[in-house]
Amino acid sequence: MKKMEYIDEISSWEKEFDFFYQVKVRFSETDMFGHLNNTVPFVYFEQARIEYFKSHGFMQDWLKPENQTIPVVADLQCDYLSQIFFDEDLKIFVKANSVGNSSVDLHYMVKKADGSICLAGRGAMVQISKKTGKGESWTEEMRERFLIRKNSTVQ
Repeated sequence: MKKMEYIDEISSWEKEFDFFYQVKVRFSETDMFGHLNNTVPFVYFEQARIEYFKSHGFMQDWLKPENQTIPVVADLQCDYLSQIFFDEDLKIFVKANSVGNSSVDLHYMVKKADGSICLAGRGAMVQISKKTGKGESWTEEMRERFLIRKNSTVQ
């Protein structure tokens, strides 16, 4: 497996994931060569990220009309490790790798049914003020939510 700059040691990194979202590759997500289009992993990351945030109670807060903060993507990257084809079952794993003042660095790992890692990625999410558009610090309770390990899956 190729070396990715955001992963120090792959087997330790892999063991730190406990949340995943399961998908089946749809025909419409493949290209004329029959493999997953290179834009689709970002959609999978988004789906898994939203479910991850729901499982930690963040989405419920952000969606309240009176809430003054929202999450935004600051950057996002994907490393393509092997081809993915129509009708394959995938598990998209998400974890908070590090938490900053108003940001969180999320890591993604996508596995095929055989357990092989086919995609890896990371991205920074920033909580911003709806009024100012500037970063809004996490509360201590929010920081703790990121640290809670959840043995969970969403389908």
